[in-house]
Amino acid sequence: MKGLSFFNKIVFFINFILVALLLIACVVPYITAESLSFLSILSLGVPVLVVGNLAFFLYWALQLKYQMMYSLSVLIFGYLMFGDFVKFNLEKGGLQKEDLRVMSYNVHGFQVRGRFNSELADKIKKLINDEQPDIICFQEAGHTMKKDLFNYPYLFFKKIYTGKVHLAILSKYPIIKSEIINFPNSVNNGSYADIVYQNDTIRVYNMHMQSLGITPGSGYVRSRPVEKTFRRLSSRFEKQLRQAKIIEAHRASNPFKTIACVDMNNTQFSNIYHLLKGDLQDTFIEEGSGLGRTYDLLHIPIRIDYIMADTAFEITGHKNFDVKYSDHFPVMASLRLKQ
Repeated sequence: MKGLSFFNKIVFFINFILVALLLIACVVPYITAESLSFLSILSLGVPVLVVGNLAFFLYWALQLKYQMMYSLSVLIFGYLMFGDFVKFNLEKGGLQKEDLRVMSYNVHGFQVRGRFNSELADKIKKLINDEQPDIICFQEAGHTMKKDLFNYPYLFFKKIYTGKVHLAILSKYPIIKSEIINFPNSVNNGSYADIVYQNDTIRVYNMHMQSLGITPGSGYVRSRPVEKTFRRLSSRFEKQLRQAKIIEAHRASNPFKTIACVDMNNTQFSNIYHLLKGDLQDTFIEEGSGLGRTYDLLHIPIRIDYIMADTAFEITGHKNFDVKYSDHFPVMASLRLKQ
């Protein structure tokens, strides 16, 4: 650091910390040891770390200082590890009506201030009627949801009165088998439905991974010591990892073409995403545009809701909706079975 002013030495010290954190974050998706799950906390901050390193790169570049290479190197490394998390899809043609249209949506129980709200449910119903998805996966459907709320001929919605968060799969095509996938010691759950489509059977997974318990506007983070928040998040990431391994084992015996809808409660920079995605295609990565925001965490737009499909499908479209009917934003994709 010879030749740097005292102020620039302080700047470089902060810069070095951000470089190190982003470098560790690049490795986190490939670490599946529960003992190191606390490192997943970094996955939530990747967008901030990227912006911070970009700012430091520009700061040093304007001064023609070689220190710019630290941030530049880790940004290039991050791109190679993560890919571009901002999509510039100039050729996107939108959702294709002739293809299979799948929606994933955490509807937060159709609630306002903790109670079922019929006006809110009507707004979501109108969205569904306008967009006409062939298959819908609801997370947090709420045990009070009526089975005839949406006009779909086939529905898997099993009410569980043991404190579990409810899931629902609605389909225009016949459901021939459906089951709950239990996540032990958690209010969260997984499920699947085998659906007959184009003289074939496809399996649709609907998953709601362990919630982190950080609700925007709740004041939880501000009202708790940092150590307690850190321990809480670490334990939640451990549960997510165990749940992801349950799904991975379940998929290993799945004989059908697969679509997965998931409220992951984690970002695409996490080991949870890496484990659940496996060899599946992320519809946003394939055909999305922009940041793909599905949730605002502490005023940071992040992507935690996903639609994925195996390579038997061609991804023909992806859409992120900007409707504030829940604490999440719905996502929808169109898919075509390859011949």
